[in-house]
Amino acid sequence: MSEQARKAAGIVAQRVPGFTPRVGLTLGSGLGALADQVENATVIPFGDLPGFPEPSVAGHQGRLLLGRLGCQDVACLQGRVHLYEGHPPQAVVPLVRTLKLIGCETYFATNAAGALDPDAQPGQLMLITDHINLQFGNPLVGPNDDQFGPRFPPMDGAYDAEHQALLRTAASDLGIELREGVYLATLGPSFESHAEVRAFGLLGANAVGMSTVPEVIVARHCGMRAAAVSVLTNLAAGLSDMVLSHEQTLHYGQAAAADMTRLVLGFLERLPAKG
Repeated sequence: MSEQARKAAGIVAQRVPGFTPRVGLTLGSGLGALADQVENATVIPFGDLPGFPEPSVAGHQGRLLLGRLGCQDVACLQGRVHLYEGHPPQAVVPLVRTLKLIGCETYFATNAAGALDPDAQPGQLMLITDHINLQFGNPLVGPNDDQFGPRFPPMDGAYDAEHQALLRTAASDLGIELREGVYLATLGPSFESHAEVRAFGLLGANAVGMSTVPEVIVARHCGMRAAAVSVLTNLAAGLSDMVLSHEQTLHYGQAAAADMTRLVLGFLERLPAKG
């Protein structure tokens, strides 16, 4: 996995010589439109990069975009890998480590999630402050590459406190309602049962989804700062009369894309200058 990341980073260096992005972004279901804001983008299909599995889920195009977003150079993953597609947790390793190797200091994930708070509304954004991993797997299982990080990396403070503060400030300044909470990751692809939703609430989760946590684990292992925001596309099963579907996820993801775009740009504008 590490060797694949190094080869992929070498391909990026050949395609965009001298380009050093500061932030790596992953765009979740229905949020690919944010990639349209990347200026002077160099586009590399996942199929051209070693270790980058091509997504099979609607709303995930499978492209790496390198360019300028707002006032920062970024590397944008337009699409992600989900474990329910049949990939092992380790499949996310080359993607995230490639971002690290090409210069990214921050990993910023967006995703679509179901809300576990009954007062939430579809289309609202939620700042992820912590996570619960119920995917029954960890991307760091196997031999450790000490060049990237330690054998036993801590996950306290996995979501950077300073980045959270910047996102709160950006949301307030832009008039965007930003909820906060704990994101719980399940394997999927089935949506949760009523009993599972009740159990997740008892565990302290505020939203449930099927991604992001493996990526953040890899990012923190290799020393990247992490931030993440969910689009709440629905109330979880049993909390409303709405029938859950992936089409609904895409619909509300696209509806919230404007707020997510403004929030991400606001965050990038507020990042302190490199020290």
